[in-house]
Amino acid sequence: MQIKRYWLMVRMAFIRSGFRRAEFAKRKGIYNAMGENVMIQSRKIPLYSQLIRFHHNIMVASNVTFLTHDVTHNILNNAFPDNKFTEKIGCIEIMDNVFIGANSTILYNVRIGPKAIVAAGSVVTRDVPENSIVGGNPARVIGTFDDYVKKRLLDLDAYSEALKPKDQRIKQELVVLEWAKFQAKN
Repeated sequence: MQIKRYWLMVRMAFIRSGFRRAEFAKRKGIYNAMGENVMIQSRKIPLYSQLIRFHHNIMVASNVTFLTHDVTHNILNNAFPDNKFTEKIGCIEIMDNVFIGANSTILYNVRIGPKAIVAAGSVVTRDVPENSIVGGNPARVIGTFDDYVKKRLLDLDAYSEALKPKDQRIKQELVVLEWAKFQAKN
């Protein structure tokens, strides 16, 4: 089974689009469930990936790690040879309308959302409530999804549709505009 997992990761490494990567994972049955409109930037397939469910409209940024197990049983069995500790495993469920920021770690026995944002670099050790934004290590609630939506609605005209990034490339005009906005605020 390990060889198959590694072979699938090699194949995923060559799929450029996070949406296509999620579709590939869905076709191959890599995860327990995969809803519609899911994007997974990571090319890693977690151990025990069948313990992970993705619902609908989920964006998973780069380098997100899903941990469905721990290996502390190994040190415990060596430290306490008269006892028999087993590997701890658990499920991860990502509900509808969730964004998970880059370099986050999601531990086992966690449910995220619906309507939730996990800030980049967070370590999620417990359930993320509906309609919340969490961040930090360990992740804690730092805002609401609804407030974030309201804030973004005020920023809808940040740049014209003609300048919208395409195929992971941005036009020089957008570079100039973004630097001008950045310098104006500082």
